[in-house]
Amino acid sequence: MPSNELAENAARKGNENEGTEGSPRRRGLLIAAVVLLACSGLVGYGTLDTDEPPKPRAVPTAEVTYEVTGTGTAKISYLARSEDGTATVEKAVTLPWKKSVRAPLGKTPTVAVVLDGKGGRATCTLAIHGKHVQRATAMGEYGRTTCTGALPPGDPEA
Repeated sequence: MPSNELAENAARKGNENEGTEGSPRRRGLLIAAVVLLACSGLVGYGTLDTDEPPKPRAVPTAEVTYEVTGTGTAKISYLARSEDGTATVEKAVTLPWKKSVRAPLGKTPTVAVVLDGKGGRATCTLAIHGKHVQRATAMGEYGRTTCTGALPPGDPEA
């Protein structure tokens, strides 16, 4: 019987070795998976868990004053602060009228005046940083005038 016991012991040791032979590989894969998940979680936390929305890019501007004096009623279009530089339109404005705005650099400040069907007289003036740039006058029914000026390059006051 001693030989049977010897054979059984050898068989047990062989089975034990088979069970643990794949363990180092499994442990290595398990550790790699845990590290990968931890890194993914940290990256995801950093990019997805932001309390602040992205801040819009500031557009540099300059102070512009538009003024329309005279008599009558007019439609007035002018450039004010906006990313795309679209005009703002005010209809049926009783003159005189004055507006100071921040116009985006790279866009030409413009004020356009159209008198209504009753006519009248309207003079537009344009000032950039308080300095007079242009003056023009419209008269009569549906009289039109426009004042424009160039913004100084590299002189933002954002």
